[in-house]
Amino acid sequence: MKPEKTPMQWQDWRVSAVVAGFVAVLVGFASSVAIVFQAASAAGADQAVTASWIAVLGFAMGITCIGFSWYFKAPVLTAWSTPGAALLASSLTEVSLGQAVGVFMFSALLTLLLGLSGWFDKLSSRIPLPLAAAMLAGILLKFGLAIFISLPDSPVLVLTMLVVFLAAKRWLPRYAVPLVLCSGLLLAFAMGQLDISQVAWTPVQPVWVSPQWSWQALIGVGIPLFLVTMTSQNIPGLAVLKASGYQLPASPLLSWTGLVTLLSAPWGTSQLIFAAITAAICSGPEAHPEPAKRYTAGIAAGVFYLCTGVAGATVVALFAAFPEALVATVAGVALLGTIAANLAQVSAESPHRDAAMLTFLVTASGQSFWGIASPFWGLLAGVVTMLLLNWRRRL
Repeated sequence: MKPEKTPMQWQDWRVSAVVAGFVAVLVGFASSVAIVFQAASAAGADQAVTASWIAVLGFAMGITCIGFSWYFKAPVLTAWSTPGAALLASSLTEVSLGQAVGVFMFSALLTLLLGLSGWFDKLSSRIPLPLAAAMLAGILLKFGLAIFISLPDSPVLVLTMLVVFLAAKRWLPRYAVPLVLCSGLLLAFAMGQLDISQVAWTPVQPVWVSPQWSWQALIGVGIPLFLVTMTSQNIPGLAVLKASGYQLPASPLLSWTGLVTLLSAPWGTSQLIFAAITAAICSGPEAHPEPAKRYTAGIAAGVFYLCTGVAGATVVALFAAFPEALVATVAGVALLGTIAANLAQVSAESPHRDAAMLTFLVTASGQSFWGIASPFWGLLAGVVTMLLLNWRRRL
C-alpha cells in the first residue's frame, strides 16, 4: 500500500498497537544492548559517555520512528545496527573516542549520499515480493523457535504464557499479545524471576565528543560499517515493509536516517538503520487488524524509545531485569502471524518459489561470511537462482 497523507485519528489507536510498540522496544534493547556497551567500551568510553550513547540513540530512534510512521502512515521503525555494533566492538580497540565519532559521521555521510543518489530505491524496487517475504521469514524463524528453546529453562513461565496466548486467541484475539505480556510479568514477579529492586531513576546527561579524522579509521572501520549496515540491516528492513504490503520510497528514508546519524554522532549515534525484527512486530496483524492503522504501533515504539532517551540507564536496567524466557516468548507469539504470512508466500505456487525457498533457507541458517550476515547472502542466493531459472526458460 502507498502512504496516505491523512491526519492521525485517535480512533486508529488500540491497546494492541501500544503493546506492540513496547514489545518492539523491549526486544530491541534486551536482545542487543550489550553489544552497544561492548562497542562503547572498545572505543574507550567511560560510564558517562556510554550512558550518553544509549540516551542519544533512544532520542534519535524515537524521533525518526514517530516522524516516519506519522508521515508515511506505515509502521516504519529505526534501530541501531546490531551487526554494525558488533563490528565496532571488534574494530575500535585501536581507535580513539574522537576517531570513533569521525567513523560514525563518515559512515552516515555515505548513507546520506546513497539516499540522495536514488540508487538504493532503484535496487530495492527490483526485489520480488516472494524473495522479500522469504528473507523476512528466515530472519524471524529463530524468534519463533526461541519460545521452545527457552522452554527447558523456564517451563512453568513459558507454558503458562502459551496457554494464555491460545486462550486469548480463542476468545480475545485483539488482546492476545498484551495478555501474554501481562501474564508473563505477573508470573515472573510471583516466582521471583523479576527483580526490580536495583532499578533506580537515573537521568542521563548527553556528552559531546569532538570528532577526529584518521584516514586509516575511515577506510578500515567506516567503509565496513557502511557496507554491513546496508547489506545486513537496511535491505532486510526495507523487505519487512515490502512483505507487509507497504510500498514506501526507500531513498528519502535512507537520506533522513543518514542525516540524523550525521547530526547526532558527536553525542553517540553510531548508525541508524531500518529496523527489521522490531518493525515486523509492529507491522503484523497482532499490532492492529487493519494494515492502514498499524502506523500507530510505530509511533508508540517511538514514544517508548524517547523514554529510553530520558533515562537510558534506568530503562536498560529495567529491561535487563526481565527473564530471557519471558522476552523470547513475548517476541515469538507477537511474530507468529507475520512468520506464517511470509511462509505462505514462500511456499505458494509461483515462478519465484524455488528462489524464495533458497532465500529462506540461507537466511534462516544464520551463516555469515566476511562480516556480512545471512540475510544478504540469502537474498543474493535467491536473486541468482531467479536469474538462472529465467535464463534457462528463455533458451
